[in-house]
Amino acid sequence: MKIGIAGGLLLVAIALPALGLAATASTCNRECLEGYVNRYLDAMQAHKVSDDLFARNAKFTENGVRLPLGNEGLWFRMSGKGTYKFYVPDVETRQVAFIGTVREGGKTTTDGTLIALALRLKIVNDRITEVEQLAIRPDVPLGGAAAPPSRFPPVGEAVEKMGAPHAVFREVIPEAKRPSREEMIKTANYYFTGLQRNDGKGYYPFTDDCDRFENGMQTTNSAFQKMGCKKQFEEGLKNVVSRVRDRRFVAVDRERGIVFAFGFFDHEQINWTWQLGELFKIENGQIRRIEAVFHRAPYGINSGWSTYEQGMSDEPQIVR
Repeated sequence: MKIGIAGGLLLVAIALPALGLAATASTCNRECLEGYVNRYLDAMQAHKVSDDLFARNAKFTENGVRLPLGNEGLWFRMSGKGTYKFYVPDVETRQVAFIGTVREGGKTTTDGTLIALALRLKIVNDRITEVEQLAIRPDVPLGGAAAPPSRFPPVGEAVEKMGAPHAVFREVIPEAKRPSREEMIKTANYYFTGLQRNDGKGYYPFTDDCDRFENGMQTTNSAFQKMGCKKQFEEGLKNVVSRVRDRRFVAVDRERGIVFAFGFFDHEQINWTWQLGELFKIENGQIRRIEAVFHRAPYGINSGWSTYEQGMSDEPQIVR
């Protein structure tokens, strides 16, 4: 169904699950939800799906494709865990999002290829019922051709080198100053709308010290890109993205002012799509910091969680 919020924003709400593990609605706090991510990564590394962690009918997608849980995709080849871990627990909806690094294809836990992982888990009655993940692997050329030169390191390596989430993401928003979930999502969505309009005349609620990291690389106020967030939108990012669609806001951490979304950036002129997981630090109605991981995907791909109409729409969705 659709619900409205201030400013006429339409949000698609997916059925709200019963909050709480087992008997108590308030049982699963931040640490509990983060623990589910850790247990999930352990299970994927061990290639073992257990009834004490997963619901029998748990749904699993990787890079927009639904797969059998435990048999294919990263579940088949994960060999170890990296050190970068960014949790976005949503205690109100019993979901948790995550950006981190894992290793794939190694013979030991430390010699596999580093890849970036964007993840959403949904918890109902003490079990994981939904798993949505993006496995951002290094580009592999087709037909044995040499890889084209790149000024950027592989995504997993770049994210790993970040070490830990920036200190601003750990800052707690005083309870009296915490906006509602809908207000936080509305602010984050201005980023997607401003990028899609491409005219430099939109509403860009960025703080003066806003920075953005993409695939582990700083893309504002840096040697690579000297402009800040707002100036980029006003001057430097025109006519870049054709459409920002299937904007699925999957986790809101009101305590720390963080919003996590999955989405797609279509580039019609070059016929490709970026499939991404992106998070925003929101303070006083403005975006202070942005972090995203993404990879190139077939043009027009669906998330595996939306209808065709939702997947092609630029209206935001709240996933509960």
